[in-house]
Amino acid sequence: MALEFLVPVAAAVSALTVFVVGDRLRPQSWRQTSDEASGTLVLDLIKTFFTAVVAFVVVICWQQYQSAHNHTVAESKALVDTYAAAQELPDPDRQLVQSSVRGYTDQVVTGEWAVMDTEHRLSPLTQDTFDTLRADVAALPSGDAAADTLAGLDRVAQARHDRAMDTGGGVPGFLYLALCFGTILLLLSPVLSGLRVTRRSVAMTVLLGVVVGAAVLAIHNLDRPFSGGNRVPRDAYEYALSRFEQIGERTPNPAPATAIGVGDVPHR
Repeated sequence: MALEFLVPVAAAVSALTVFVVGDRLRPQSWRQTSDEASGTLVLDLIKTFFTAVVAFVVVICWQQYQSAHNHTVAESKALVDTYAAAQELPDPDRQLVQSSVRGYTDQVVTGEWAVMDTEHRLSPLTQDTFDTLRADVAALPSGDAAADTLAGLDRVAQARHDRAMDTGGGVPGFLYLALCFGTILLLLSPVLSGLRVTRRSVAMTVLLGVVVGAAVLAIHNLDRPFSGGNRVPRDAYEYALSRFEQIGERTPNPAPATAIGVGDVPHR
């Protein structure tokens, strides 16, 4: 914190020192009779600073949003793979695992999504449901179907961990401070430029406020991907629930029939 405060102060002192010393050393022909040039320089710097900060923050927020959406897609794909792999399990293990996978997915859609929005974390109740499901699959007798089902749950666990990181993430605090500082300076720019109050200047100032407010609102909505006005949709999990229904309509593969030997062929 001390370094973040000292660096801008040192830069301001350095700029002032260079300005005062340079004013004494520069030729008389370089001097200007008014301070309009300095005002224009400062205003251009303020606009450039605000634009750069907004662009940088928007890029970070959009990358976080896209990453969070990709993690939900990865988790839903792993859930579908797990459900399909459990289709090869014998009853009643198949019914138990598929019912638990369906229940977990439904719990994510109906319960955990609201928790991520309000509390910025995953639901402990949904986590317990997933842990129980994983323990049940791990306790199944060894076999190809059980191994494939457990491998699918491992991918679900990894994607769920990524989603937990996305839920708690956000724009770094120092960027928010820079954004607030640039916003204040930009809103003060009409006063700093000495603009007269006319109908045109009032209209342009209102337009400036609308643009600045829209930019700040867009950043606020994109700050956390699972909360705010622009949240990651639940469509990946809803599609997974529909796929469960389609997979469940298939008849599980029956056990292979015993081969009939040549000597067992019935005689007419």
